[in-house]
Amino acid sequence: MQETLFMLLAFIVAITILIAVHEFGHFWVAKRLGVKVLRYSIGFGKPLWRRTYGPDQTEYVVAAIPLGGYVKMLDEREAAVPPAERQRAFNNKPLSTRFAIVLAGPMFNFLFAVFAYWLMFVLGVTGIKPLIGEVAPDSPAAYAQLQRNQEIISVNNEPTPIWSVAIQAMLPAMLERGSVSIQVRDQNGTISERTLDLSNLDPNVAPERPFQSLGFLPWREPAPPRVMEVLSGNPAERAGFKTGDRIIAIDGIQITSPGELVDYVSARPDQQLDVLVERNETERVHLYVVPERKHLDGKDIGRIGLMPGEGSGISEEMRVPYKYSVFSAATQAVKQTWKNSILTLKMLAKIVTGEVSVRNLSGPINIAKYAGQSASAGLPWYLNFLAIVSISLAIINLLPIPILDGGHLFYYMIEFFRGKPVSEEFEAVAQRVGIVMIALLMGLAFYNDLVRLFG
Repeated sequence: MQETLFMLLAFIVAITILIAVHEFGHFWVAKRLGVKVLRYSIGFGKPLWRRTYGPDQTEYVVAAIPLGGYVKMLDEREAAVPPAERQRAFNNKPLSTRFAIVLAGPMFNFLFAVFAYWLMFVLGVTGIKPLIGEVAPDSPAAYAQLQRNQEIISVNNEPTPIWSVAIQAMLPAMLERGSVSIQVRDQNGTISERTLDLSNLDPNVAPERPFQSLGFLPWREPAPPRVMEVLSGNPAERAGFKTGDRIIAIDGIQITSPGELVDYVSARPDQQLDVLVERNETERVHLYVVPERKHLDGKDIGRIGLMPGEGSGISEEMRVPYKYSVFSAATQAVKQTWKNSILTLKMLAKIVTGEVSVRNLSGPINIAKYAGQSASAGLPWYLNFLAIVSISLAIINLLPIPILDGGHLFYYMIEFFRGKPVSEEFEAVAQRVGIVMIALLMGLAFYNDLVRLFG
């Protein structure tokens, strides 16, 4: 319960910050270009906090539903405007001014991503050395002759001191199903070059598990996995599993990793399993559980409804600091924002064309989960999460969908070529279409979240 509340708090803080930045972009540029701003609101619904400031008596509001926000400007299309203030109404401003005000929201999200990455690089993160663990047979990693205990030192000539950098460098090739050049160092210090061919990558592999696609796992010290969470109403709960239990063996077979646990249970739907767990570091208990049969990706597997985690901490020699100087961090932050923006655009394009599974779309549940995980890992990782979501928010808002910023920008482009604005009737119909499109998109993302949670 406490973990769930922390996750929700991290999610609400993230969404509030990113919405505030986005709406501040509209607000700040509107004020600078002579448009009167009536209200700046973070959230929708009943106001929780309200204040009025400035010569224009602008109303600042924090509302109850933190899933959006808006900037209300003086506009003759919404209410009567006194003659003395008509020149300050949004609808009376030149096309270039209106375009700049609407564009400012997404642009401020990009700028925030640069700032978040810069601060993350300055503070530095402690990551895990990219040492290869198990390599799956008949996988891209196996064909590239990658081996256990090899360290990935660069990807496409980009140094990879920690796992997150290595995976980030591989993502473009994974998306394009191309090849990636990897330099590895073995235990004897010998450096060799490997080519990872991803042309046959399975597009249906869950996006949150990139190692499954590549065919290898990060190296981990062997240790019995620990139960991180017991899902309510599932076989594990009925069998008496508790958070913190260490799973020592199943049916007398020693279990030394979460992967071994998942593989063993998955292969035995509807079979009773004798699970030996260590509880409170001293007591050993036998629990008997029958995995439920689930149909996934064309085959039946067993699920018991618990979340396993690594059973031991990461040794100090595996932890690597990753940071930049104040000035180098600025350059790196711009590069990282640019790379992730291009990657997000390509991902969206491939989802639309059907080249990438729609399972890559995430909704509020999955975003909240990653918010909690990143916040638990520390401020630098939370900043990384904020930067990624800020980029996604900017790009989604630039899509030419009515009701989004991109939809309004599309209207202004039509106005530029026609020489006059689109009609109010056209805009009204387009808005209804836009609402349906957004509802369908959110419904699909929410469905994906539920599948990840319960599937």
